[in-house]
Amino acid sequence: MPVMFASEVKSGLDCNVLVLNKHYMAIRIVGARRAFSLLFREIAEVVSVEQDKYSNYDFQSWCEVSQFKRNFEPDGHDWISTVNFHIAVPRIIRLLFYDRLPRTEVKLNRRNIYARDKNRCQYCGKRQPTSELSLDHVIPRSMSGKAVWENIVCACAKCNVKKGGRTPKQAGMTLIQKPVKPKHNPLIHIHLGHQRYSSWKQFLDHAYWSVELK
Repeated sequence: MPVMFASEVKSGLDCNVLVLNKHYMAIRIVGARRAFSLLFREIAEVVSVEQDKYSNYDFQSWCEVSQFKRNFEPDGHDWISTVNFHIAVPRIIRLLFYDRLPRTEVKLNRRNIYARDKNRCQYCGKRQPTSELSLDHVIPRSMSGKAVWENIVCACAKCNVKKGGRTPKQAGMTLIQKPVKPKHNPLIHIHLGHQRYSSWKQFLDHAYWSVELK
């Protein structure tokens, strides 16, 4: 599954929304469609961070506030157009009845490894589209290399072929950085690099918080 970078957002429905539990702890990221579904069914409310202050809105009041924002700060939001009005895509929503704690374990999967390595080949350093990258076992599986965070990196096709079934030392290659297990889901850093998601940061500062991308 390709990673969507914040700069690639094409419409309001392509935006991502941070989800908090009822205690304001970050638990996951969802798409705008899912967020509006939760709001419309009154399972969640909008949390709007304005000048370091929180304002909470249900779906109806958010529709009303959106009309004001559309008139006075249209460039400050992403928008969804309906037949009768425009509604701003919320950056953060809060689940009203869900109090479970966020996950602390980052899943070892292809998407998270690509995000950790920022889509860069860990041998030549070139950034590549996800479709052009593969995963490489630093110590090959044929040499009992394990499928763990510390032994898997992104590699472009050229470097992967060059390395083959050898260790980097045997192939005369060097890793640009030592692979480690991330403490947080690495996908979150992709989104935090864009101004539209800056309001997420204060909910993600504590080390034990982890965000799962659904």
